[in-house]
Amino acid sequence: MAATMQAANRLQSVLKAGKTAYGVWQMFPGANLSRVMARCGFDWVLVDTEHGNIDDAQMHEAVGAIAATGVSPVVRIAANEGWMVKRMFMVNTAFITGEMDTDGSEIGALDAGAHGILVPLLETADDARKLVQSAKFPPVGKRGFGAPFAMGSIGNVSPIEYLQHANDALITAVQIETKSALDNVEEIARVPGVDVLLVGPWDLGNNIGRPVVTTEFHPDLEIAIERIRKAATDNGKKAGIYCPSGEFAKKYIDQGFHMVRPAFPFCSLLQLRAVAVC
Repeated sequence: MAATMQAANRLQSVLKAGKTAYGVWQMFPGANLSRVMARCGFDWVLVDTEHGNIDDAQMHEAVGAIAATGVSPVVRIAANEGWMVKRMFMVNTAFITGEMDTDGSEIGALDAGAHGILVPLLETADDARKLVQSAKFPPVGKRGFGAPFAMGSIGNVSPIEYLQHANDALITAVQIETKSALDNVEEIARVPGVDVLLVGPWDLGNNIGRPVVTTEFHPDLEIAIERIRKAATDNGKKAGIYCPSGEFAKKYIDQGFHMVRPAFPFCSLLQLRAVAVC
């Protein structure tokens, strides 16, 4: 059954096969949009709840719609908080009203059925270890078990089978996008349970004093990007990067990156519109 769950996670299957996993960002709500994006040949669709205009109910709908096409739904949460890894319905409302319980029992990204999570703004190896604790069931971590939604999106397994195999079948990815994270990247890459180190070049450039202001990255930013890739691969992890175009994606694939997003979200929508018109 572990093999069934892992095979149902297309992103993990592609990465384990040593191939490049191509993905796209979804920043606007809509299950139909999720389906259209997923059916355009990608291996994964990232549902962005950090910068995207997507609330929790919409995230749940998107995850199910993407998974139903055989593509992996990945959710980017807003911060490295245990309740965000699980993330309950309408958490923003609960947070504002002060009614949110942060004991880690909330329904969220993984409990919605996401095949993986992407966590921004990690700074240290301790941050990465904290994330693994939230993302993994005991004895590896402290993730609570009970939501009835997750197993339907990854092999349609039973709840007990999901509990037994989710730790190995789901992807935990971290963004390296600050100077502190770059300084600690080798230690972060050594943390068990972290699967992918993904470069956020725009924020990383800003944080190291080399902002992206042209169509080319500063040489110092390129050095930082290569350092992240090497740290990942030296420690048996996969390296990912957020790219503005197919040309950039090809460049970094040739450098050895495994997980790429080859276009801006808005460009992706224009491309999808062109496909629909044709």
